[in-house]
Amino acid sequence: MTTTGTTLVIGATGTTGSRTAARLTAAGHRVRAASRRATPVPGAEPVPFDWYDQATHAAALDGADRVYLIPPVGEFDPAATMLPFLRRARTAGVHRAVLLSSSAVPAGGPAVGAVHQALPGLFEEWAVLRPSWFMQNFTGTHAHAHSIRDEGVIRTATGSGRVGFVDAEDIAAVAVRALTDAQAPNTDLLLTGPEALSHDDIASVLTEVTGRPVVHRRLTYEQMRDRLATQVPQEFAAMLAGMDRAIAEGAEDRVTDTVQRLTQRPPRAFRTLVESMRGPATA
Repeated sequence: MTTTGTTLVIGATGTTGSRTAARLTAAGHRVRAASRRATPVPGAEPVPFDWYDQATHAAALDGADRVYLIPPVGEFDPAATMLPFLRRARTAGVHRAVLLSSSAVPAGGPAVGAVHQALPGLFEEWAVLRPSWFMQNFTGTHAHAHSIRDEGVIRTATGSGRVGFVDAEDIAAVAVRALTDAQAPNTDLLLTGPEALSHDDIASVLTEVTGRPVVHRRLTYEQMRDRLATQVPQEFAAMLAGMDRAIAEGAEDRVTDTVQRLTQRPPRAFRTLVESMRGPATA
């Protein structure tokens, strides 16, 4: 069944945006796939979009009544960029907004937490997806995946802390429900996989399934912060390293039933994902 209007998917070539756009088009919904390169997405209308280029915003919003929001990547204070756009979106006719945030960031917290806090005041229909850390971090283009492929190493400051890693396909499935169900969630949704795993556990699964040794190398907060600072701004590096430290202290050691409840199927386990991909993280 097709919804009235068009769903604008920002970040339509990214990890969750591409999957969300694909699921929406497969279900018959009209989709405008927004990205900086306007890369074609099967069944969707491509449109160039850059958070930092207001000249791209009007065309992206034209005729859209729903929007899936991927914050600007690597931005320590995305609210300064996102909130003016969201006010413009509301004026343009968008009535439902679904924001991708993080389980580590509450409403009013750092980074996208300020956008989360503002969303209910901007739209009558809304949802904030707060997924745990992505399973695809170990199989895609994330730094962890690169170090696994190149060195057989995962470096974190998480110690033995556990995380309810979640499959991006499950995040996308929830995003589609949040965008298209007759009743908007009007709340934040904490998304996890079926089990909490340490990075030692992740390394063990990768080793067992792929047959190539993978180890978890434990760094201190300071070592992780300084390592990240060679790749991202210092302030952002400190925030990311702080998230690792929070994991070490147990902040992400939890699982929820949100994926099961909203999609009517269980979330995928990490071992199942790696087996289905035949070990691409170390290929």
